Amino acid sequence: MSNRNRKRILIENIRPLVDNGLYPLKREPGDWVPVIADIFRDGHQKICAWVEYKSSGKKHWSKVKMDCTNPGLDLWEAGFQVEQIGFYDYRIASYCDDFGTWLLDTGKKVEADTDFASDILEGIALIKNYLSWLPEYERAHVKNILKKLDKATGDMQRWQLISCPKLLHILENHPDPASRVESDKLKIRVDRVKARFAAWYECFPRSCGFEPGVSGTFKDVIKRLPEIAAMGFDVLYFPPIHPVGFSKRKGPNNSLTCSENDPGCPYSIGNELGGHDEIEPSLGTFEDFAELVAACEKFGLEIALDFAINCSPDHPYLKEHPDWFSKRPDGTIKFAENPPKKYEDIYPINFESSDYKSIWKEMRRIFLFWAKKGVRIFRVDNPHTKPFAFWSWVIEEVQSKYPDVIFLSEAFTRPKVMKALAKLGFTQSYSYFTWRNEKQELTEYFEELTTPPESDFYRANLFTNTPDIFPTFLQGGGQPAYKIRAVLAATLSTVYGIFQGFELCEGIPVPGKEEYLNSDKYEIRTRDWNAPGNIKELISKLNKIRKEYPAMQEYDNLEFYQAENNKVLFYGKSLGDQHLMIAVNLDPFVTHSSFVHVPLEKFGLGPAQEYQVHDLLTDRRYLWRGSKNYVELNPKVEPAHVFLLRK
Repeated sequence: MSNRNRKRILIENIRPLVDNGLYPLKREPGDWVPVIADIFRDGHQKICAWVEYKSSGKKHWSKVKMDCTNPGLDLWEAGFQVEQIGFYDYRIASYCDDFGTWLLDTGKKVEADTDFASDILEGIALIKNYLSWLPEYERAHVKNILKKLDKATGDMQRWQLISCPKLLHILENHPDPASRVESDKLKIRVDRVKARFAAWYECFPRSCGFEPGVSGTFKDVIKRLPEIAAMGFDVLYFPPIHPVGFSKRKGPNNSLTCSENDPGCPYSIGNELGGHDEIEPSLGTFEDFAELVAACEKFGLEIALDFAINCSPDHPYLKEHPDWFSKRPDGTIKFAENPPKKYEDIYPINFESSDYKSIWKEMRRIFLFWAKKGVRIFRVDNPHTKPFAFWSWVIEEVQSKYPDVIFLSEAFTRPKVMKALAKLGFTQSYSYFTWRNEKQELTEYFEELTTPPESDFYRANLFTNTPDIFPTFLQGGGQPAYKIRAVLAATLSTVYGIFQGFELCEGIPVPGKEEYLNSDKYEIRTRDWNAPGNIKELISKLNKIRKEYPAMQEYDNLEFYQAENNKVLFYGKSLGDQHLMIAVNLDPFVTHSSFVHVPLEKFGLGPAQEYQVHDLLTDRRYLWRGSKNYVELNPKVEPAHVFLLRK
């Protein structure tokens, strides 16, 4: 019989997969990876299957046996745990279980007390056949069984020898290799836990100073670290820290005119002092930056840098590589636009330049330059305006040298483009959370983000605000609006962030726009970080809850529960016996009450059982009974409960 005739198994519908395996799943160390597939063959003979897996850098495959959990549907399941950062390969291998089939059929004859002498001879011949591929360490026991079979008297004694569990275990785990059928090799990208669970604090270093009109420095940022760490943040994210261009420098509020004291927009990168691999002198030196990185580590913080592929008219690239930029028919270089917005101080690099390979290599160099300086997190500005192929390549190139690097995609664009960037390698992604305020849209959106297939590749980093976006909800809702958005951001996802000033509930909008007046993007600002009306205590409590309760650290365990009032959002996160429930008043102006429905069966509670819910924000405790219970949320006091279930 040829090998080809032995391959009689089909492996179908493997899940979970991202686009049928075209892109890797995303996981973190310690995660369990379930593998489910439909596996079957023609006829009625038994089969067996394994999931084989390994870290991509290793040669040896580990394997775990799959169980047929639904024989009628040929559904097979198994799983394995990923332990180290990087890529994992996995596949399914299935075989014909010849001995298992023989044992099952012969056992029926033994039970029916019919003649099975010929079957015993077939079984012995089958065992001898296995010897040709069994590993050496298993052969001794099998040969010993064969010797005993030769000396056995009577078919029943032979049956007892041949059906012993140890022999079955050996042969079942070493089926005929000629019958092996395997799936395509699939991939998992394993990122460090901070890819899934982190709290980001965004600030302009120049606005961390203490003297009005004078640029803050890295040393000033170090002075702020105790406060930022005390609020529970673990990622400190800076917009570009490179030299700022002088030509066409913007003034306050994006003005086309500026004074000699105006610092310009940090996104207009480069002047005669250098470009993306230099530091704006007013912030400090590379030695100061190294000191800041070390200080952050002591406070449990990590620096994230903005990677903006922008050039001021003064950037060295303009002289060194003029062909990297798009030119108008009159020979002038085309500045950046997002109609009707104009960015006269920024020249975008043209990735369709004939010298695009040099552009790719230079961008890789910049990433690696800062990674060597201790930066392992990059927030990438507008990645959706650069080629998909470039991101796929450069992310793989950087992570091959620094596997722990995290990439955040700042792409507020069409859903498929945002998702494509995540599939291509971006570790985290911005989301539409900023514009989701009502109960139905929040529920629908986060059910989409936190369940497969999206949850297998998309990690949503929820920013309450950004230097570019001052949401309408915050503009008119006062302190309650800031509290509401803080609770939602911190509890709907495991990764979230705020832009400096959010904790102070500050902000004056540009009339009719979702933009800040007197934005840090165009001027140096100083603040009273303990100004009255701040919500630092709430933010600190939220981050403490997130760190203390593991259920809050899992991305895909979000569930929405029923609240009878349409202005009250009720949802929860569970892990094992730990259950947290969050109730949020979505209206910053009006007190709302509601009956909320607790999923008793999920929590292991009886219909009439009394239990305690402990509000971790206020430390108040309430006795509830049954599914239907009452909440009342006054936004001027506390617009939310974060309940821990205590039985």
